[in-house]
Amino acid sequence: MPLDLFSLLAPTHTALVTSEIQRGVLGDLSALPELAREGRRIVPNIARLVTEARARGVRVIHCTAFHRADGFGANKNARLFSYMAKAANKMAPGSPQQEIVREVPVAESDLVLPRIHGLSPFHGTELDFVLRNEGITTIVGVGVSVNIAIQNLTFDAVNAGYQVVLPTDATAGTPREYAEQVLEHTLRNVATLASTEEVLAAWRSAQTRSTR
Repeated sequence: MPLDLFSLLAPTHTALVTSEIQRGVLGDLSALPELAREGRRIVPNIARLVTEARARGVRVIHCTAFHRADGFGANKNARLFSYMAKAANKMAPGSPQQEIVREVPVAESDLVLPRIHGLSPFHGTELDFVLRNEGITTIVGVGVSVNIAIQNLTFDAVNAGYQVVLPTDATAGTPREYAEQVLEHTLRNVATLASTEEVLAAWRSAQTRSTR
């Protein structure tokens, strides 16, 4: 565990940001079966982090993606967008596919920030403004995928001046070996890699210190 992880993750300036932990992405209604298989591995850790974050006063923000039934406003300039547009399980507003996975119930204190286009939770959403308004300086990023959205989230956050912590066992991509390589050889250079247990320990330690 890095020596500064406790101060880096202090609840007063940290937010837990989930990326596309939706039924139609890594859940039971996924149009991406390989990613869904990897998602089953990390969802329990995401649920633990979300539960502990709420208990320790760390704000939880769910960044989601959706597509209108008529495709209006959605990107059409990459293979991924074309694939999702043709998928049987549509990520339409209000659909079961757009919902957060059932293992991670959304609390009233959580914030859900959907986007209709792009690859990044930052692009075209209010995420940056919301975080700045609340004095957040550290983002704990979890979810999918390391291939695309997690990388975009990390780089956009760092470019905007945030510290990023990535629990490696609460993020996933495909194939798993590739995702591990991206975390180790790319994202480690710009973010702090940790385990779910290390993040939980840092939050619990912060609570203990505040009560002394």
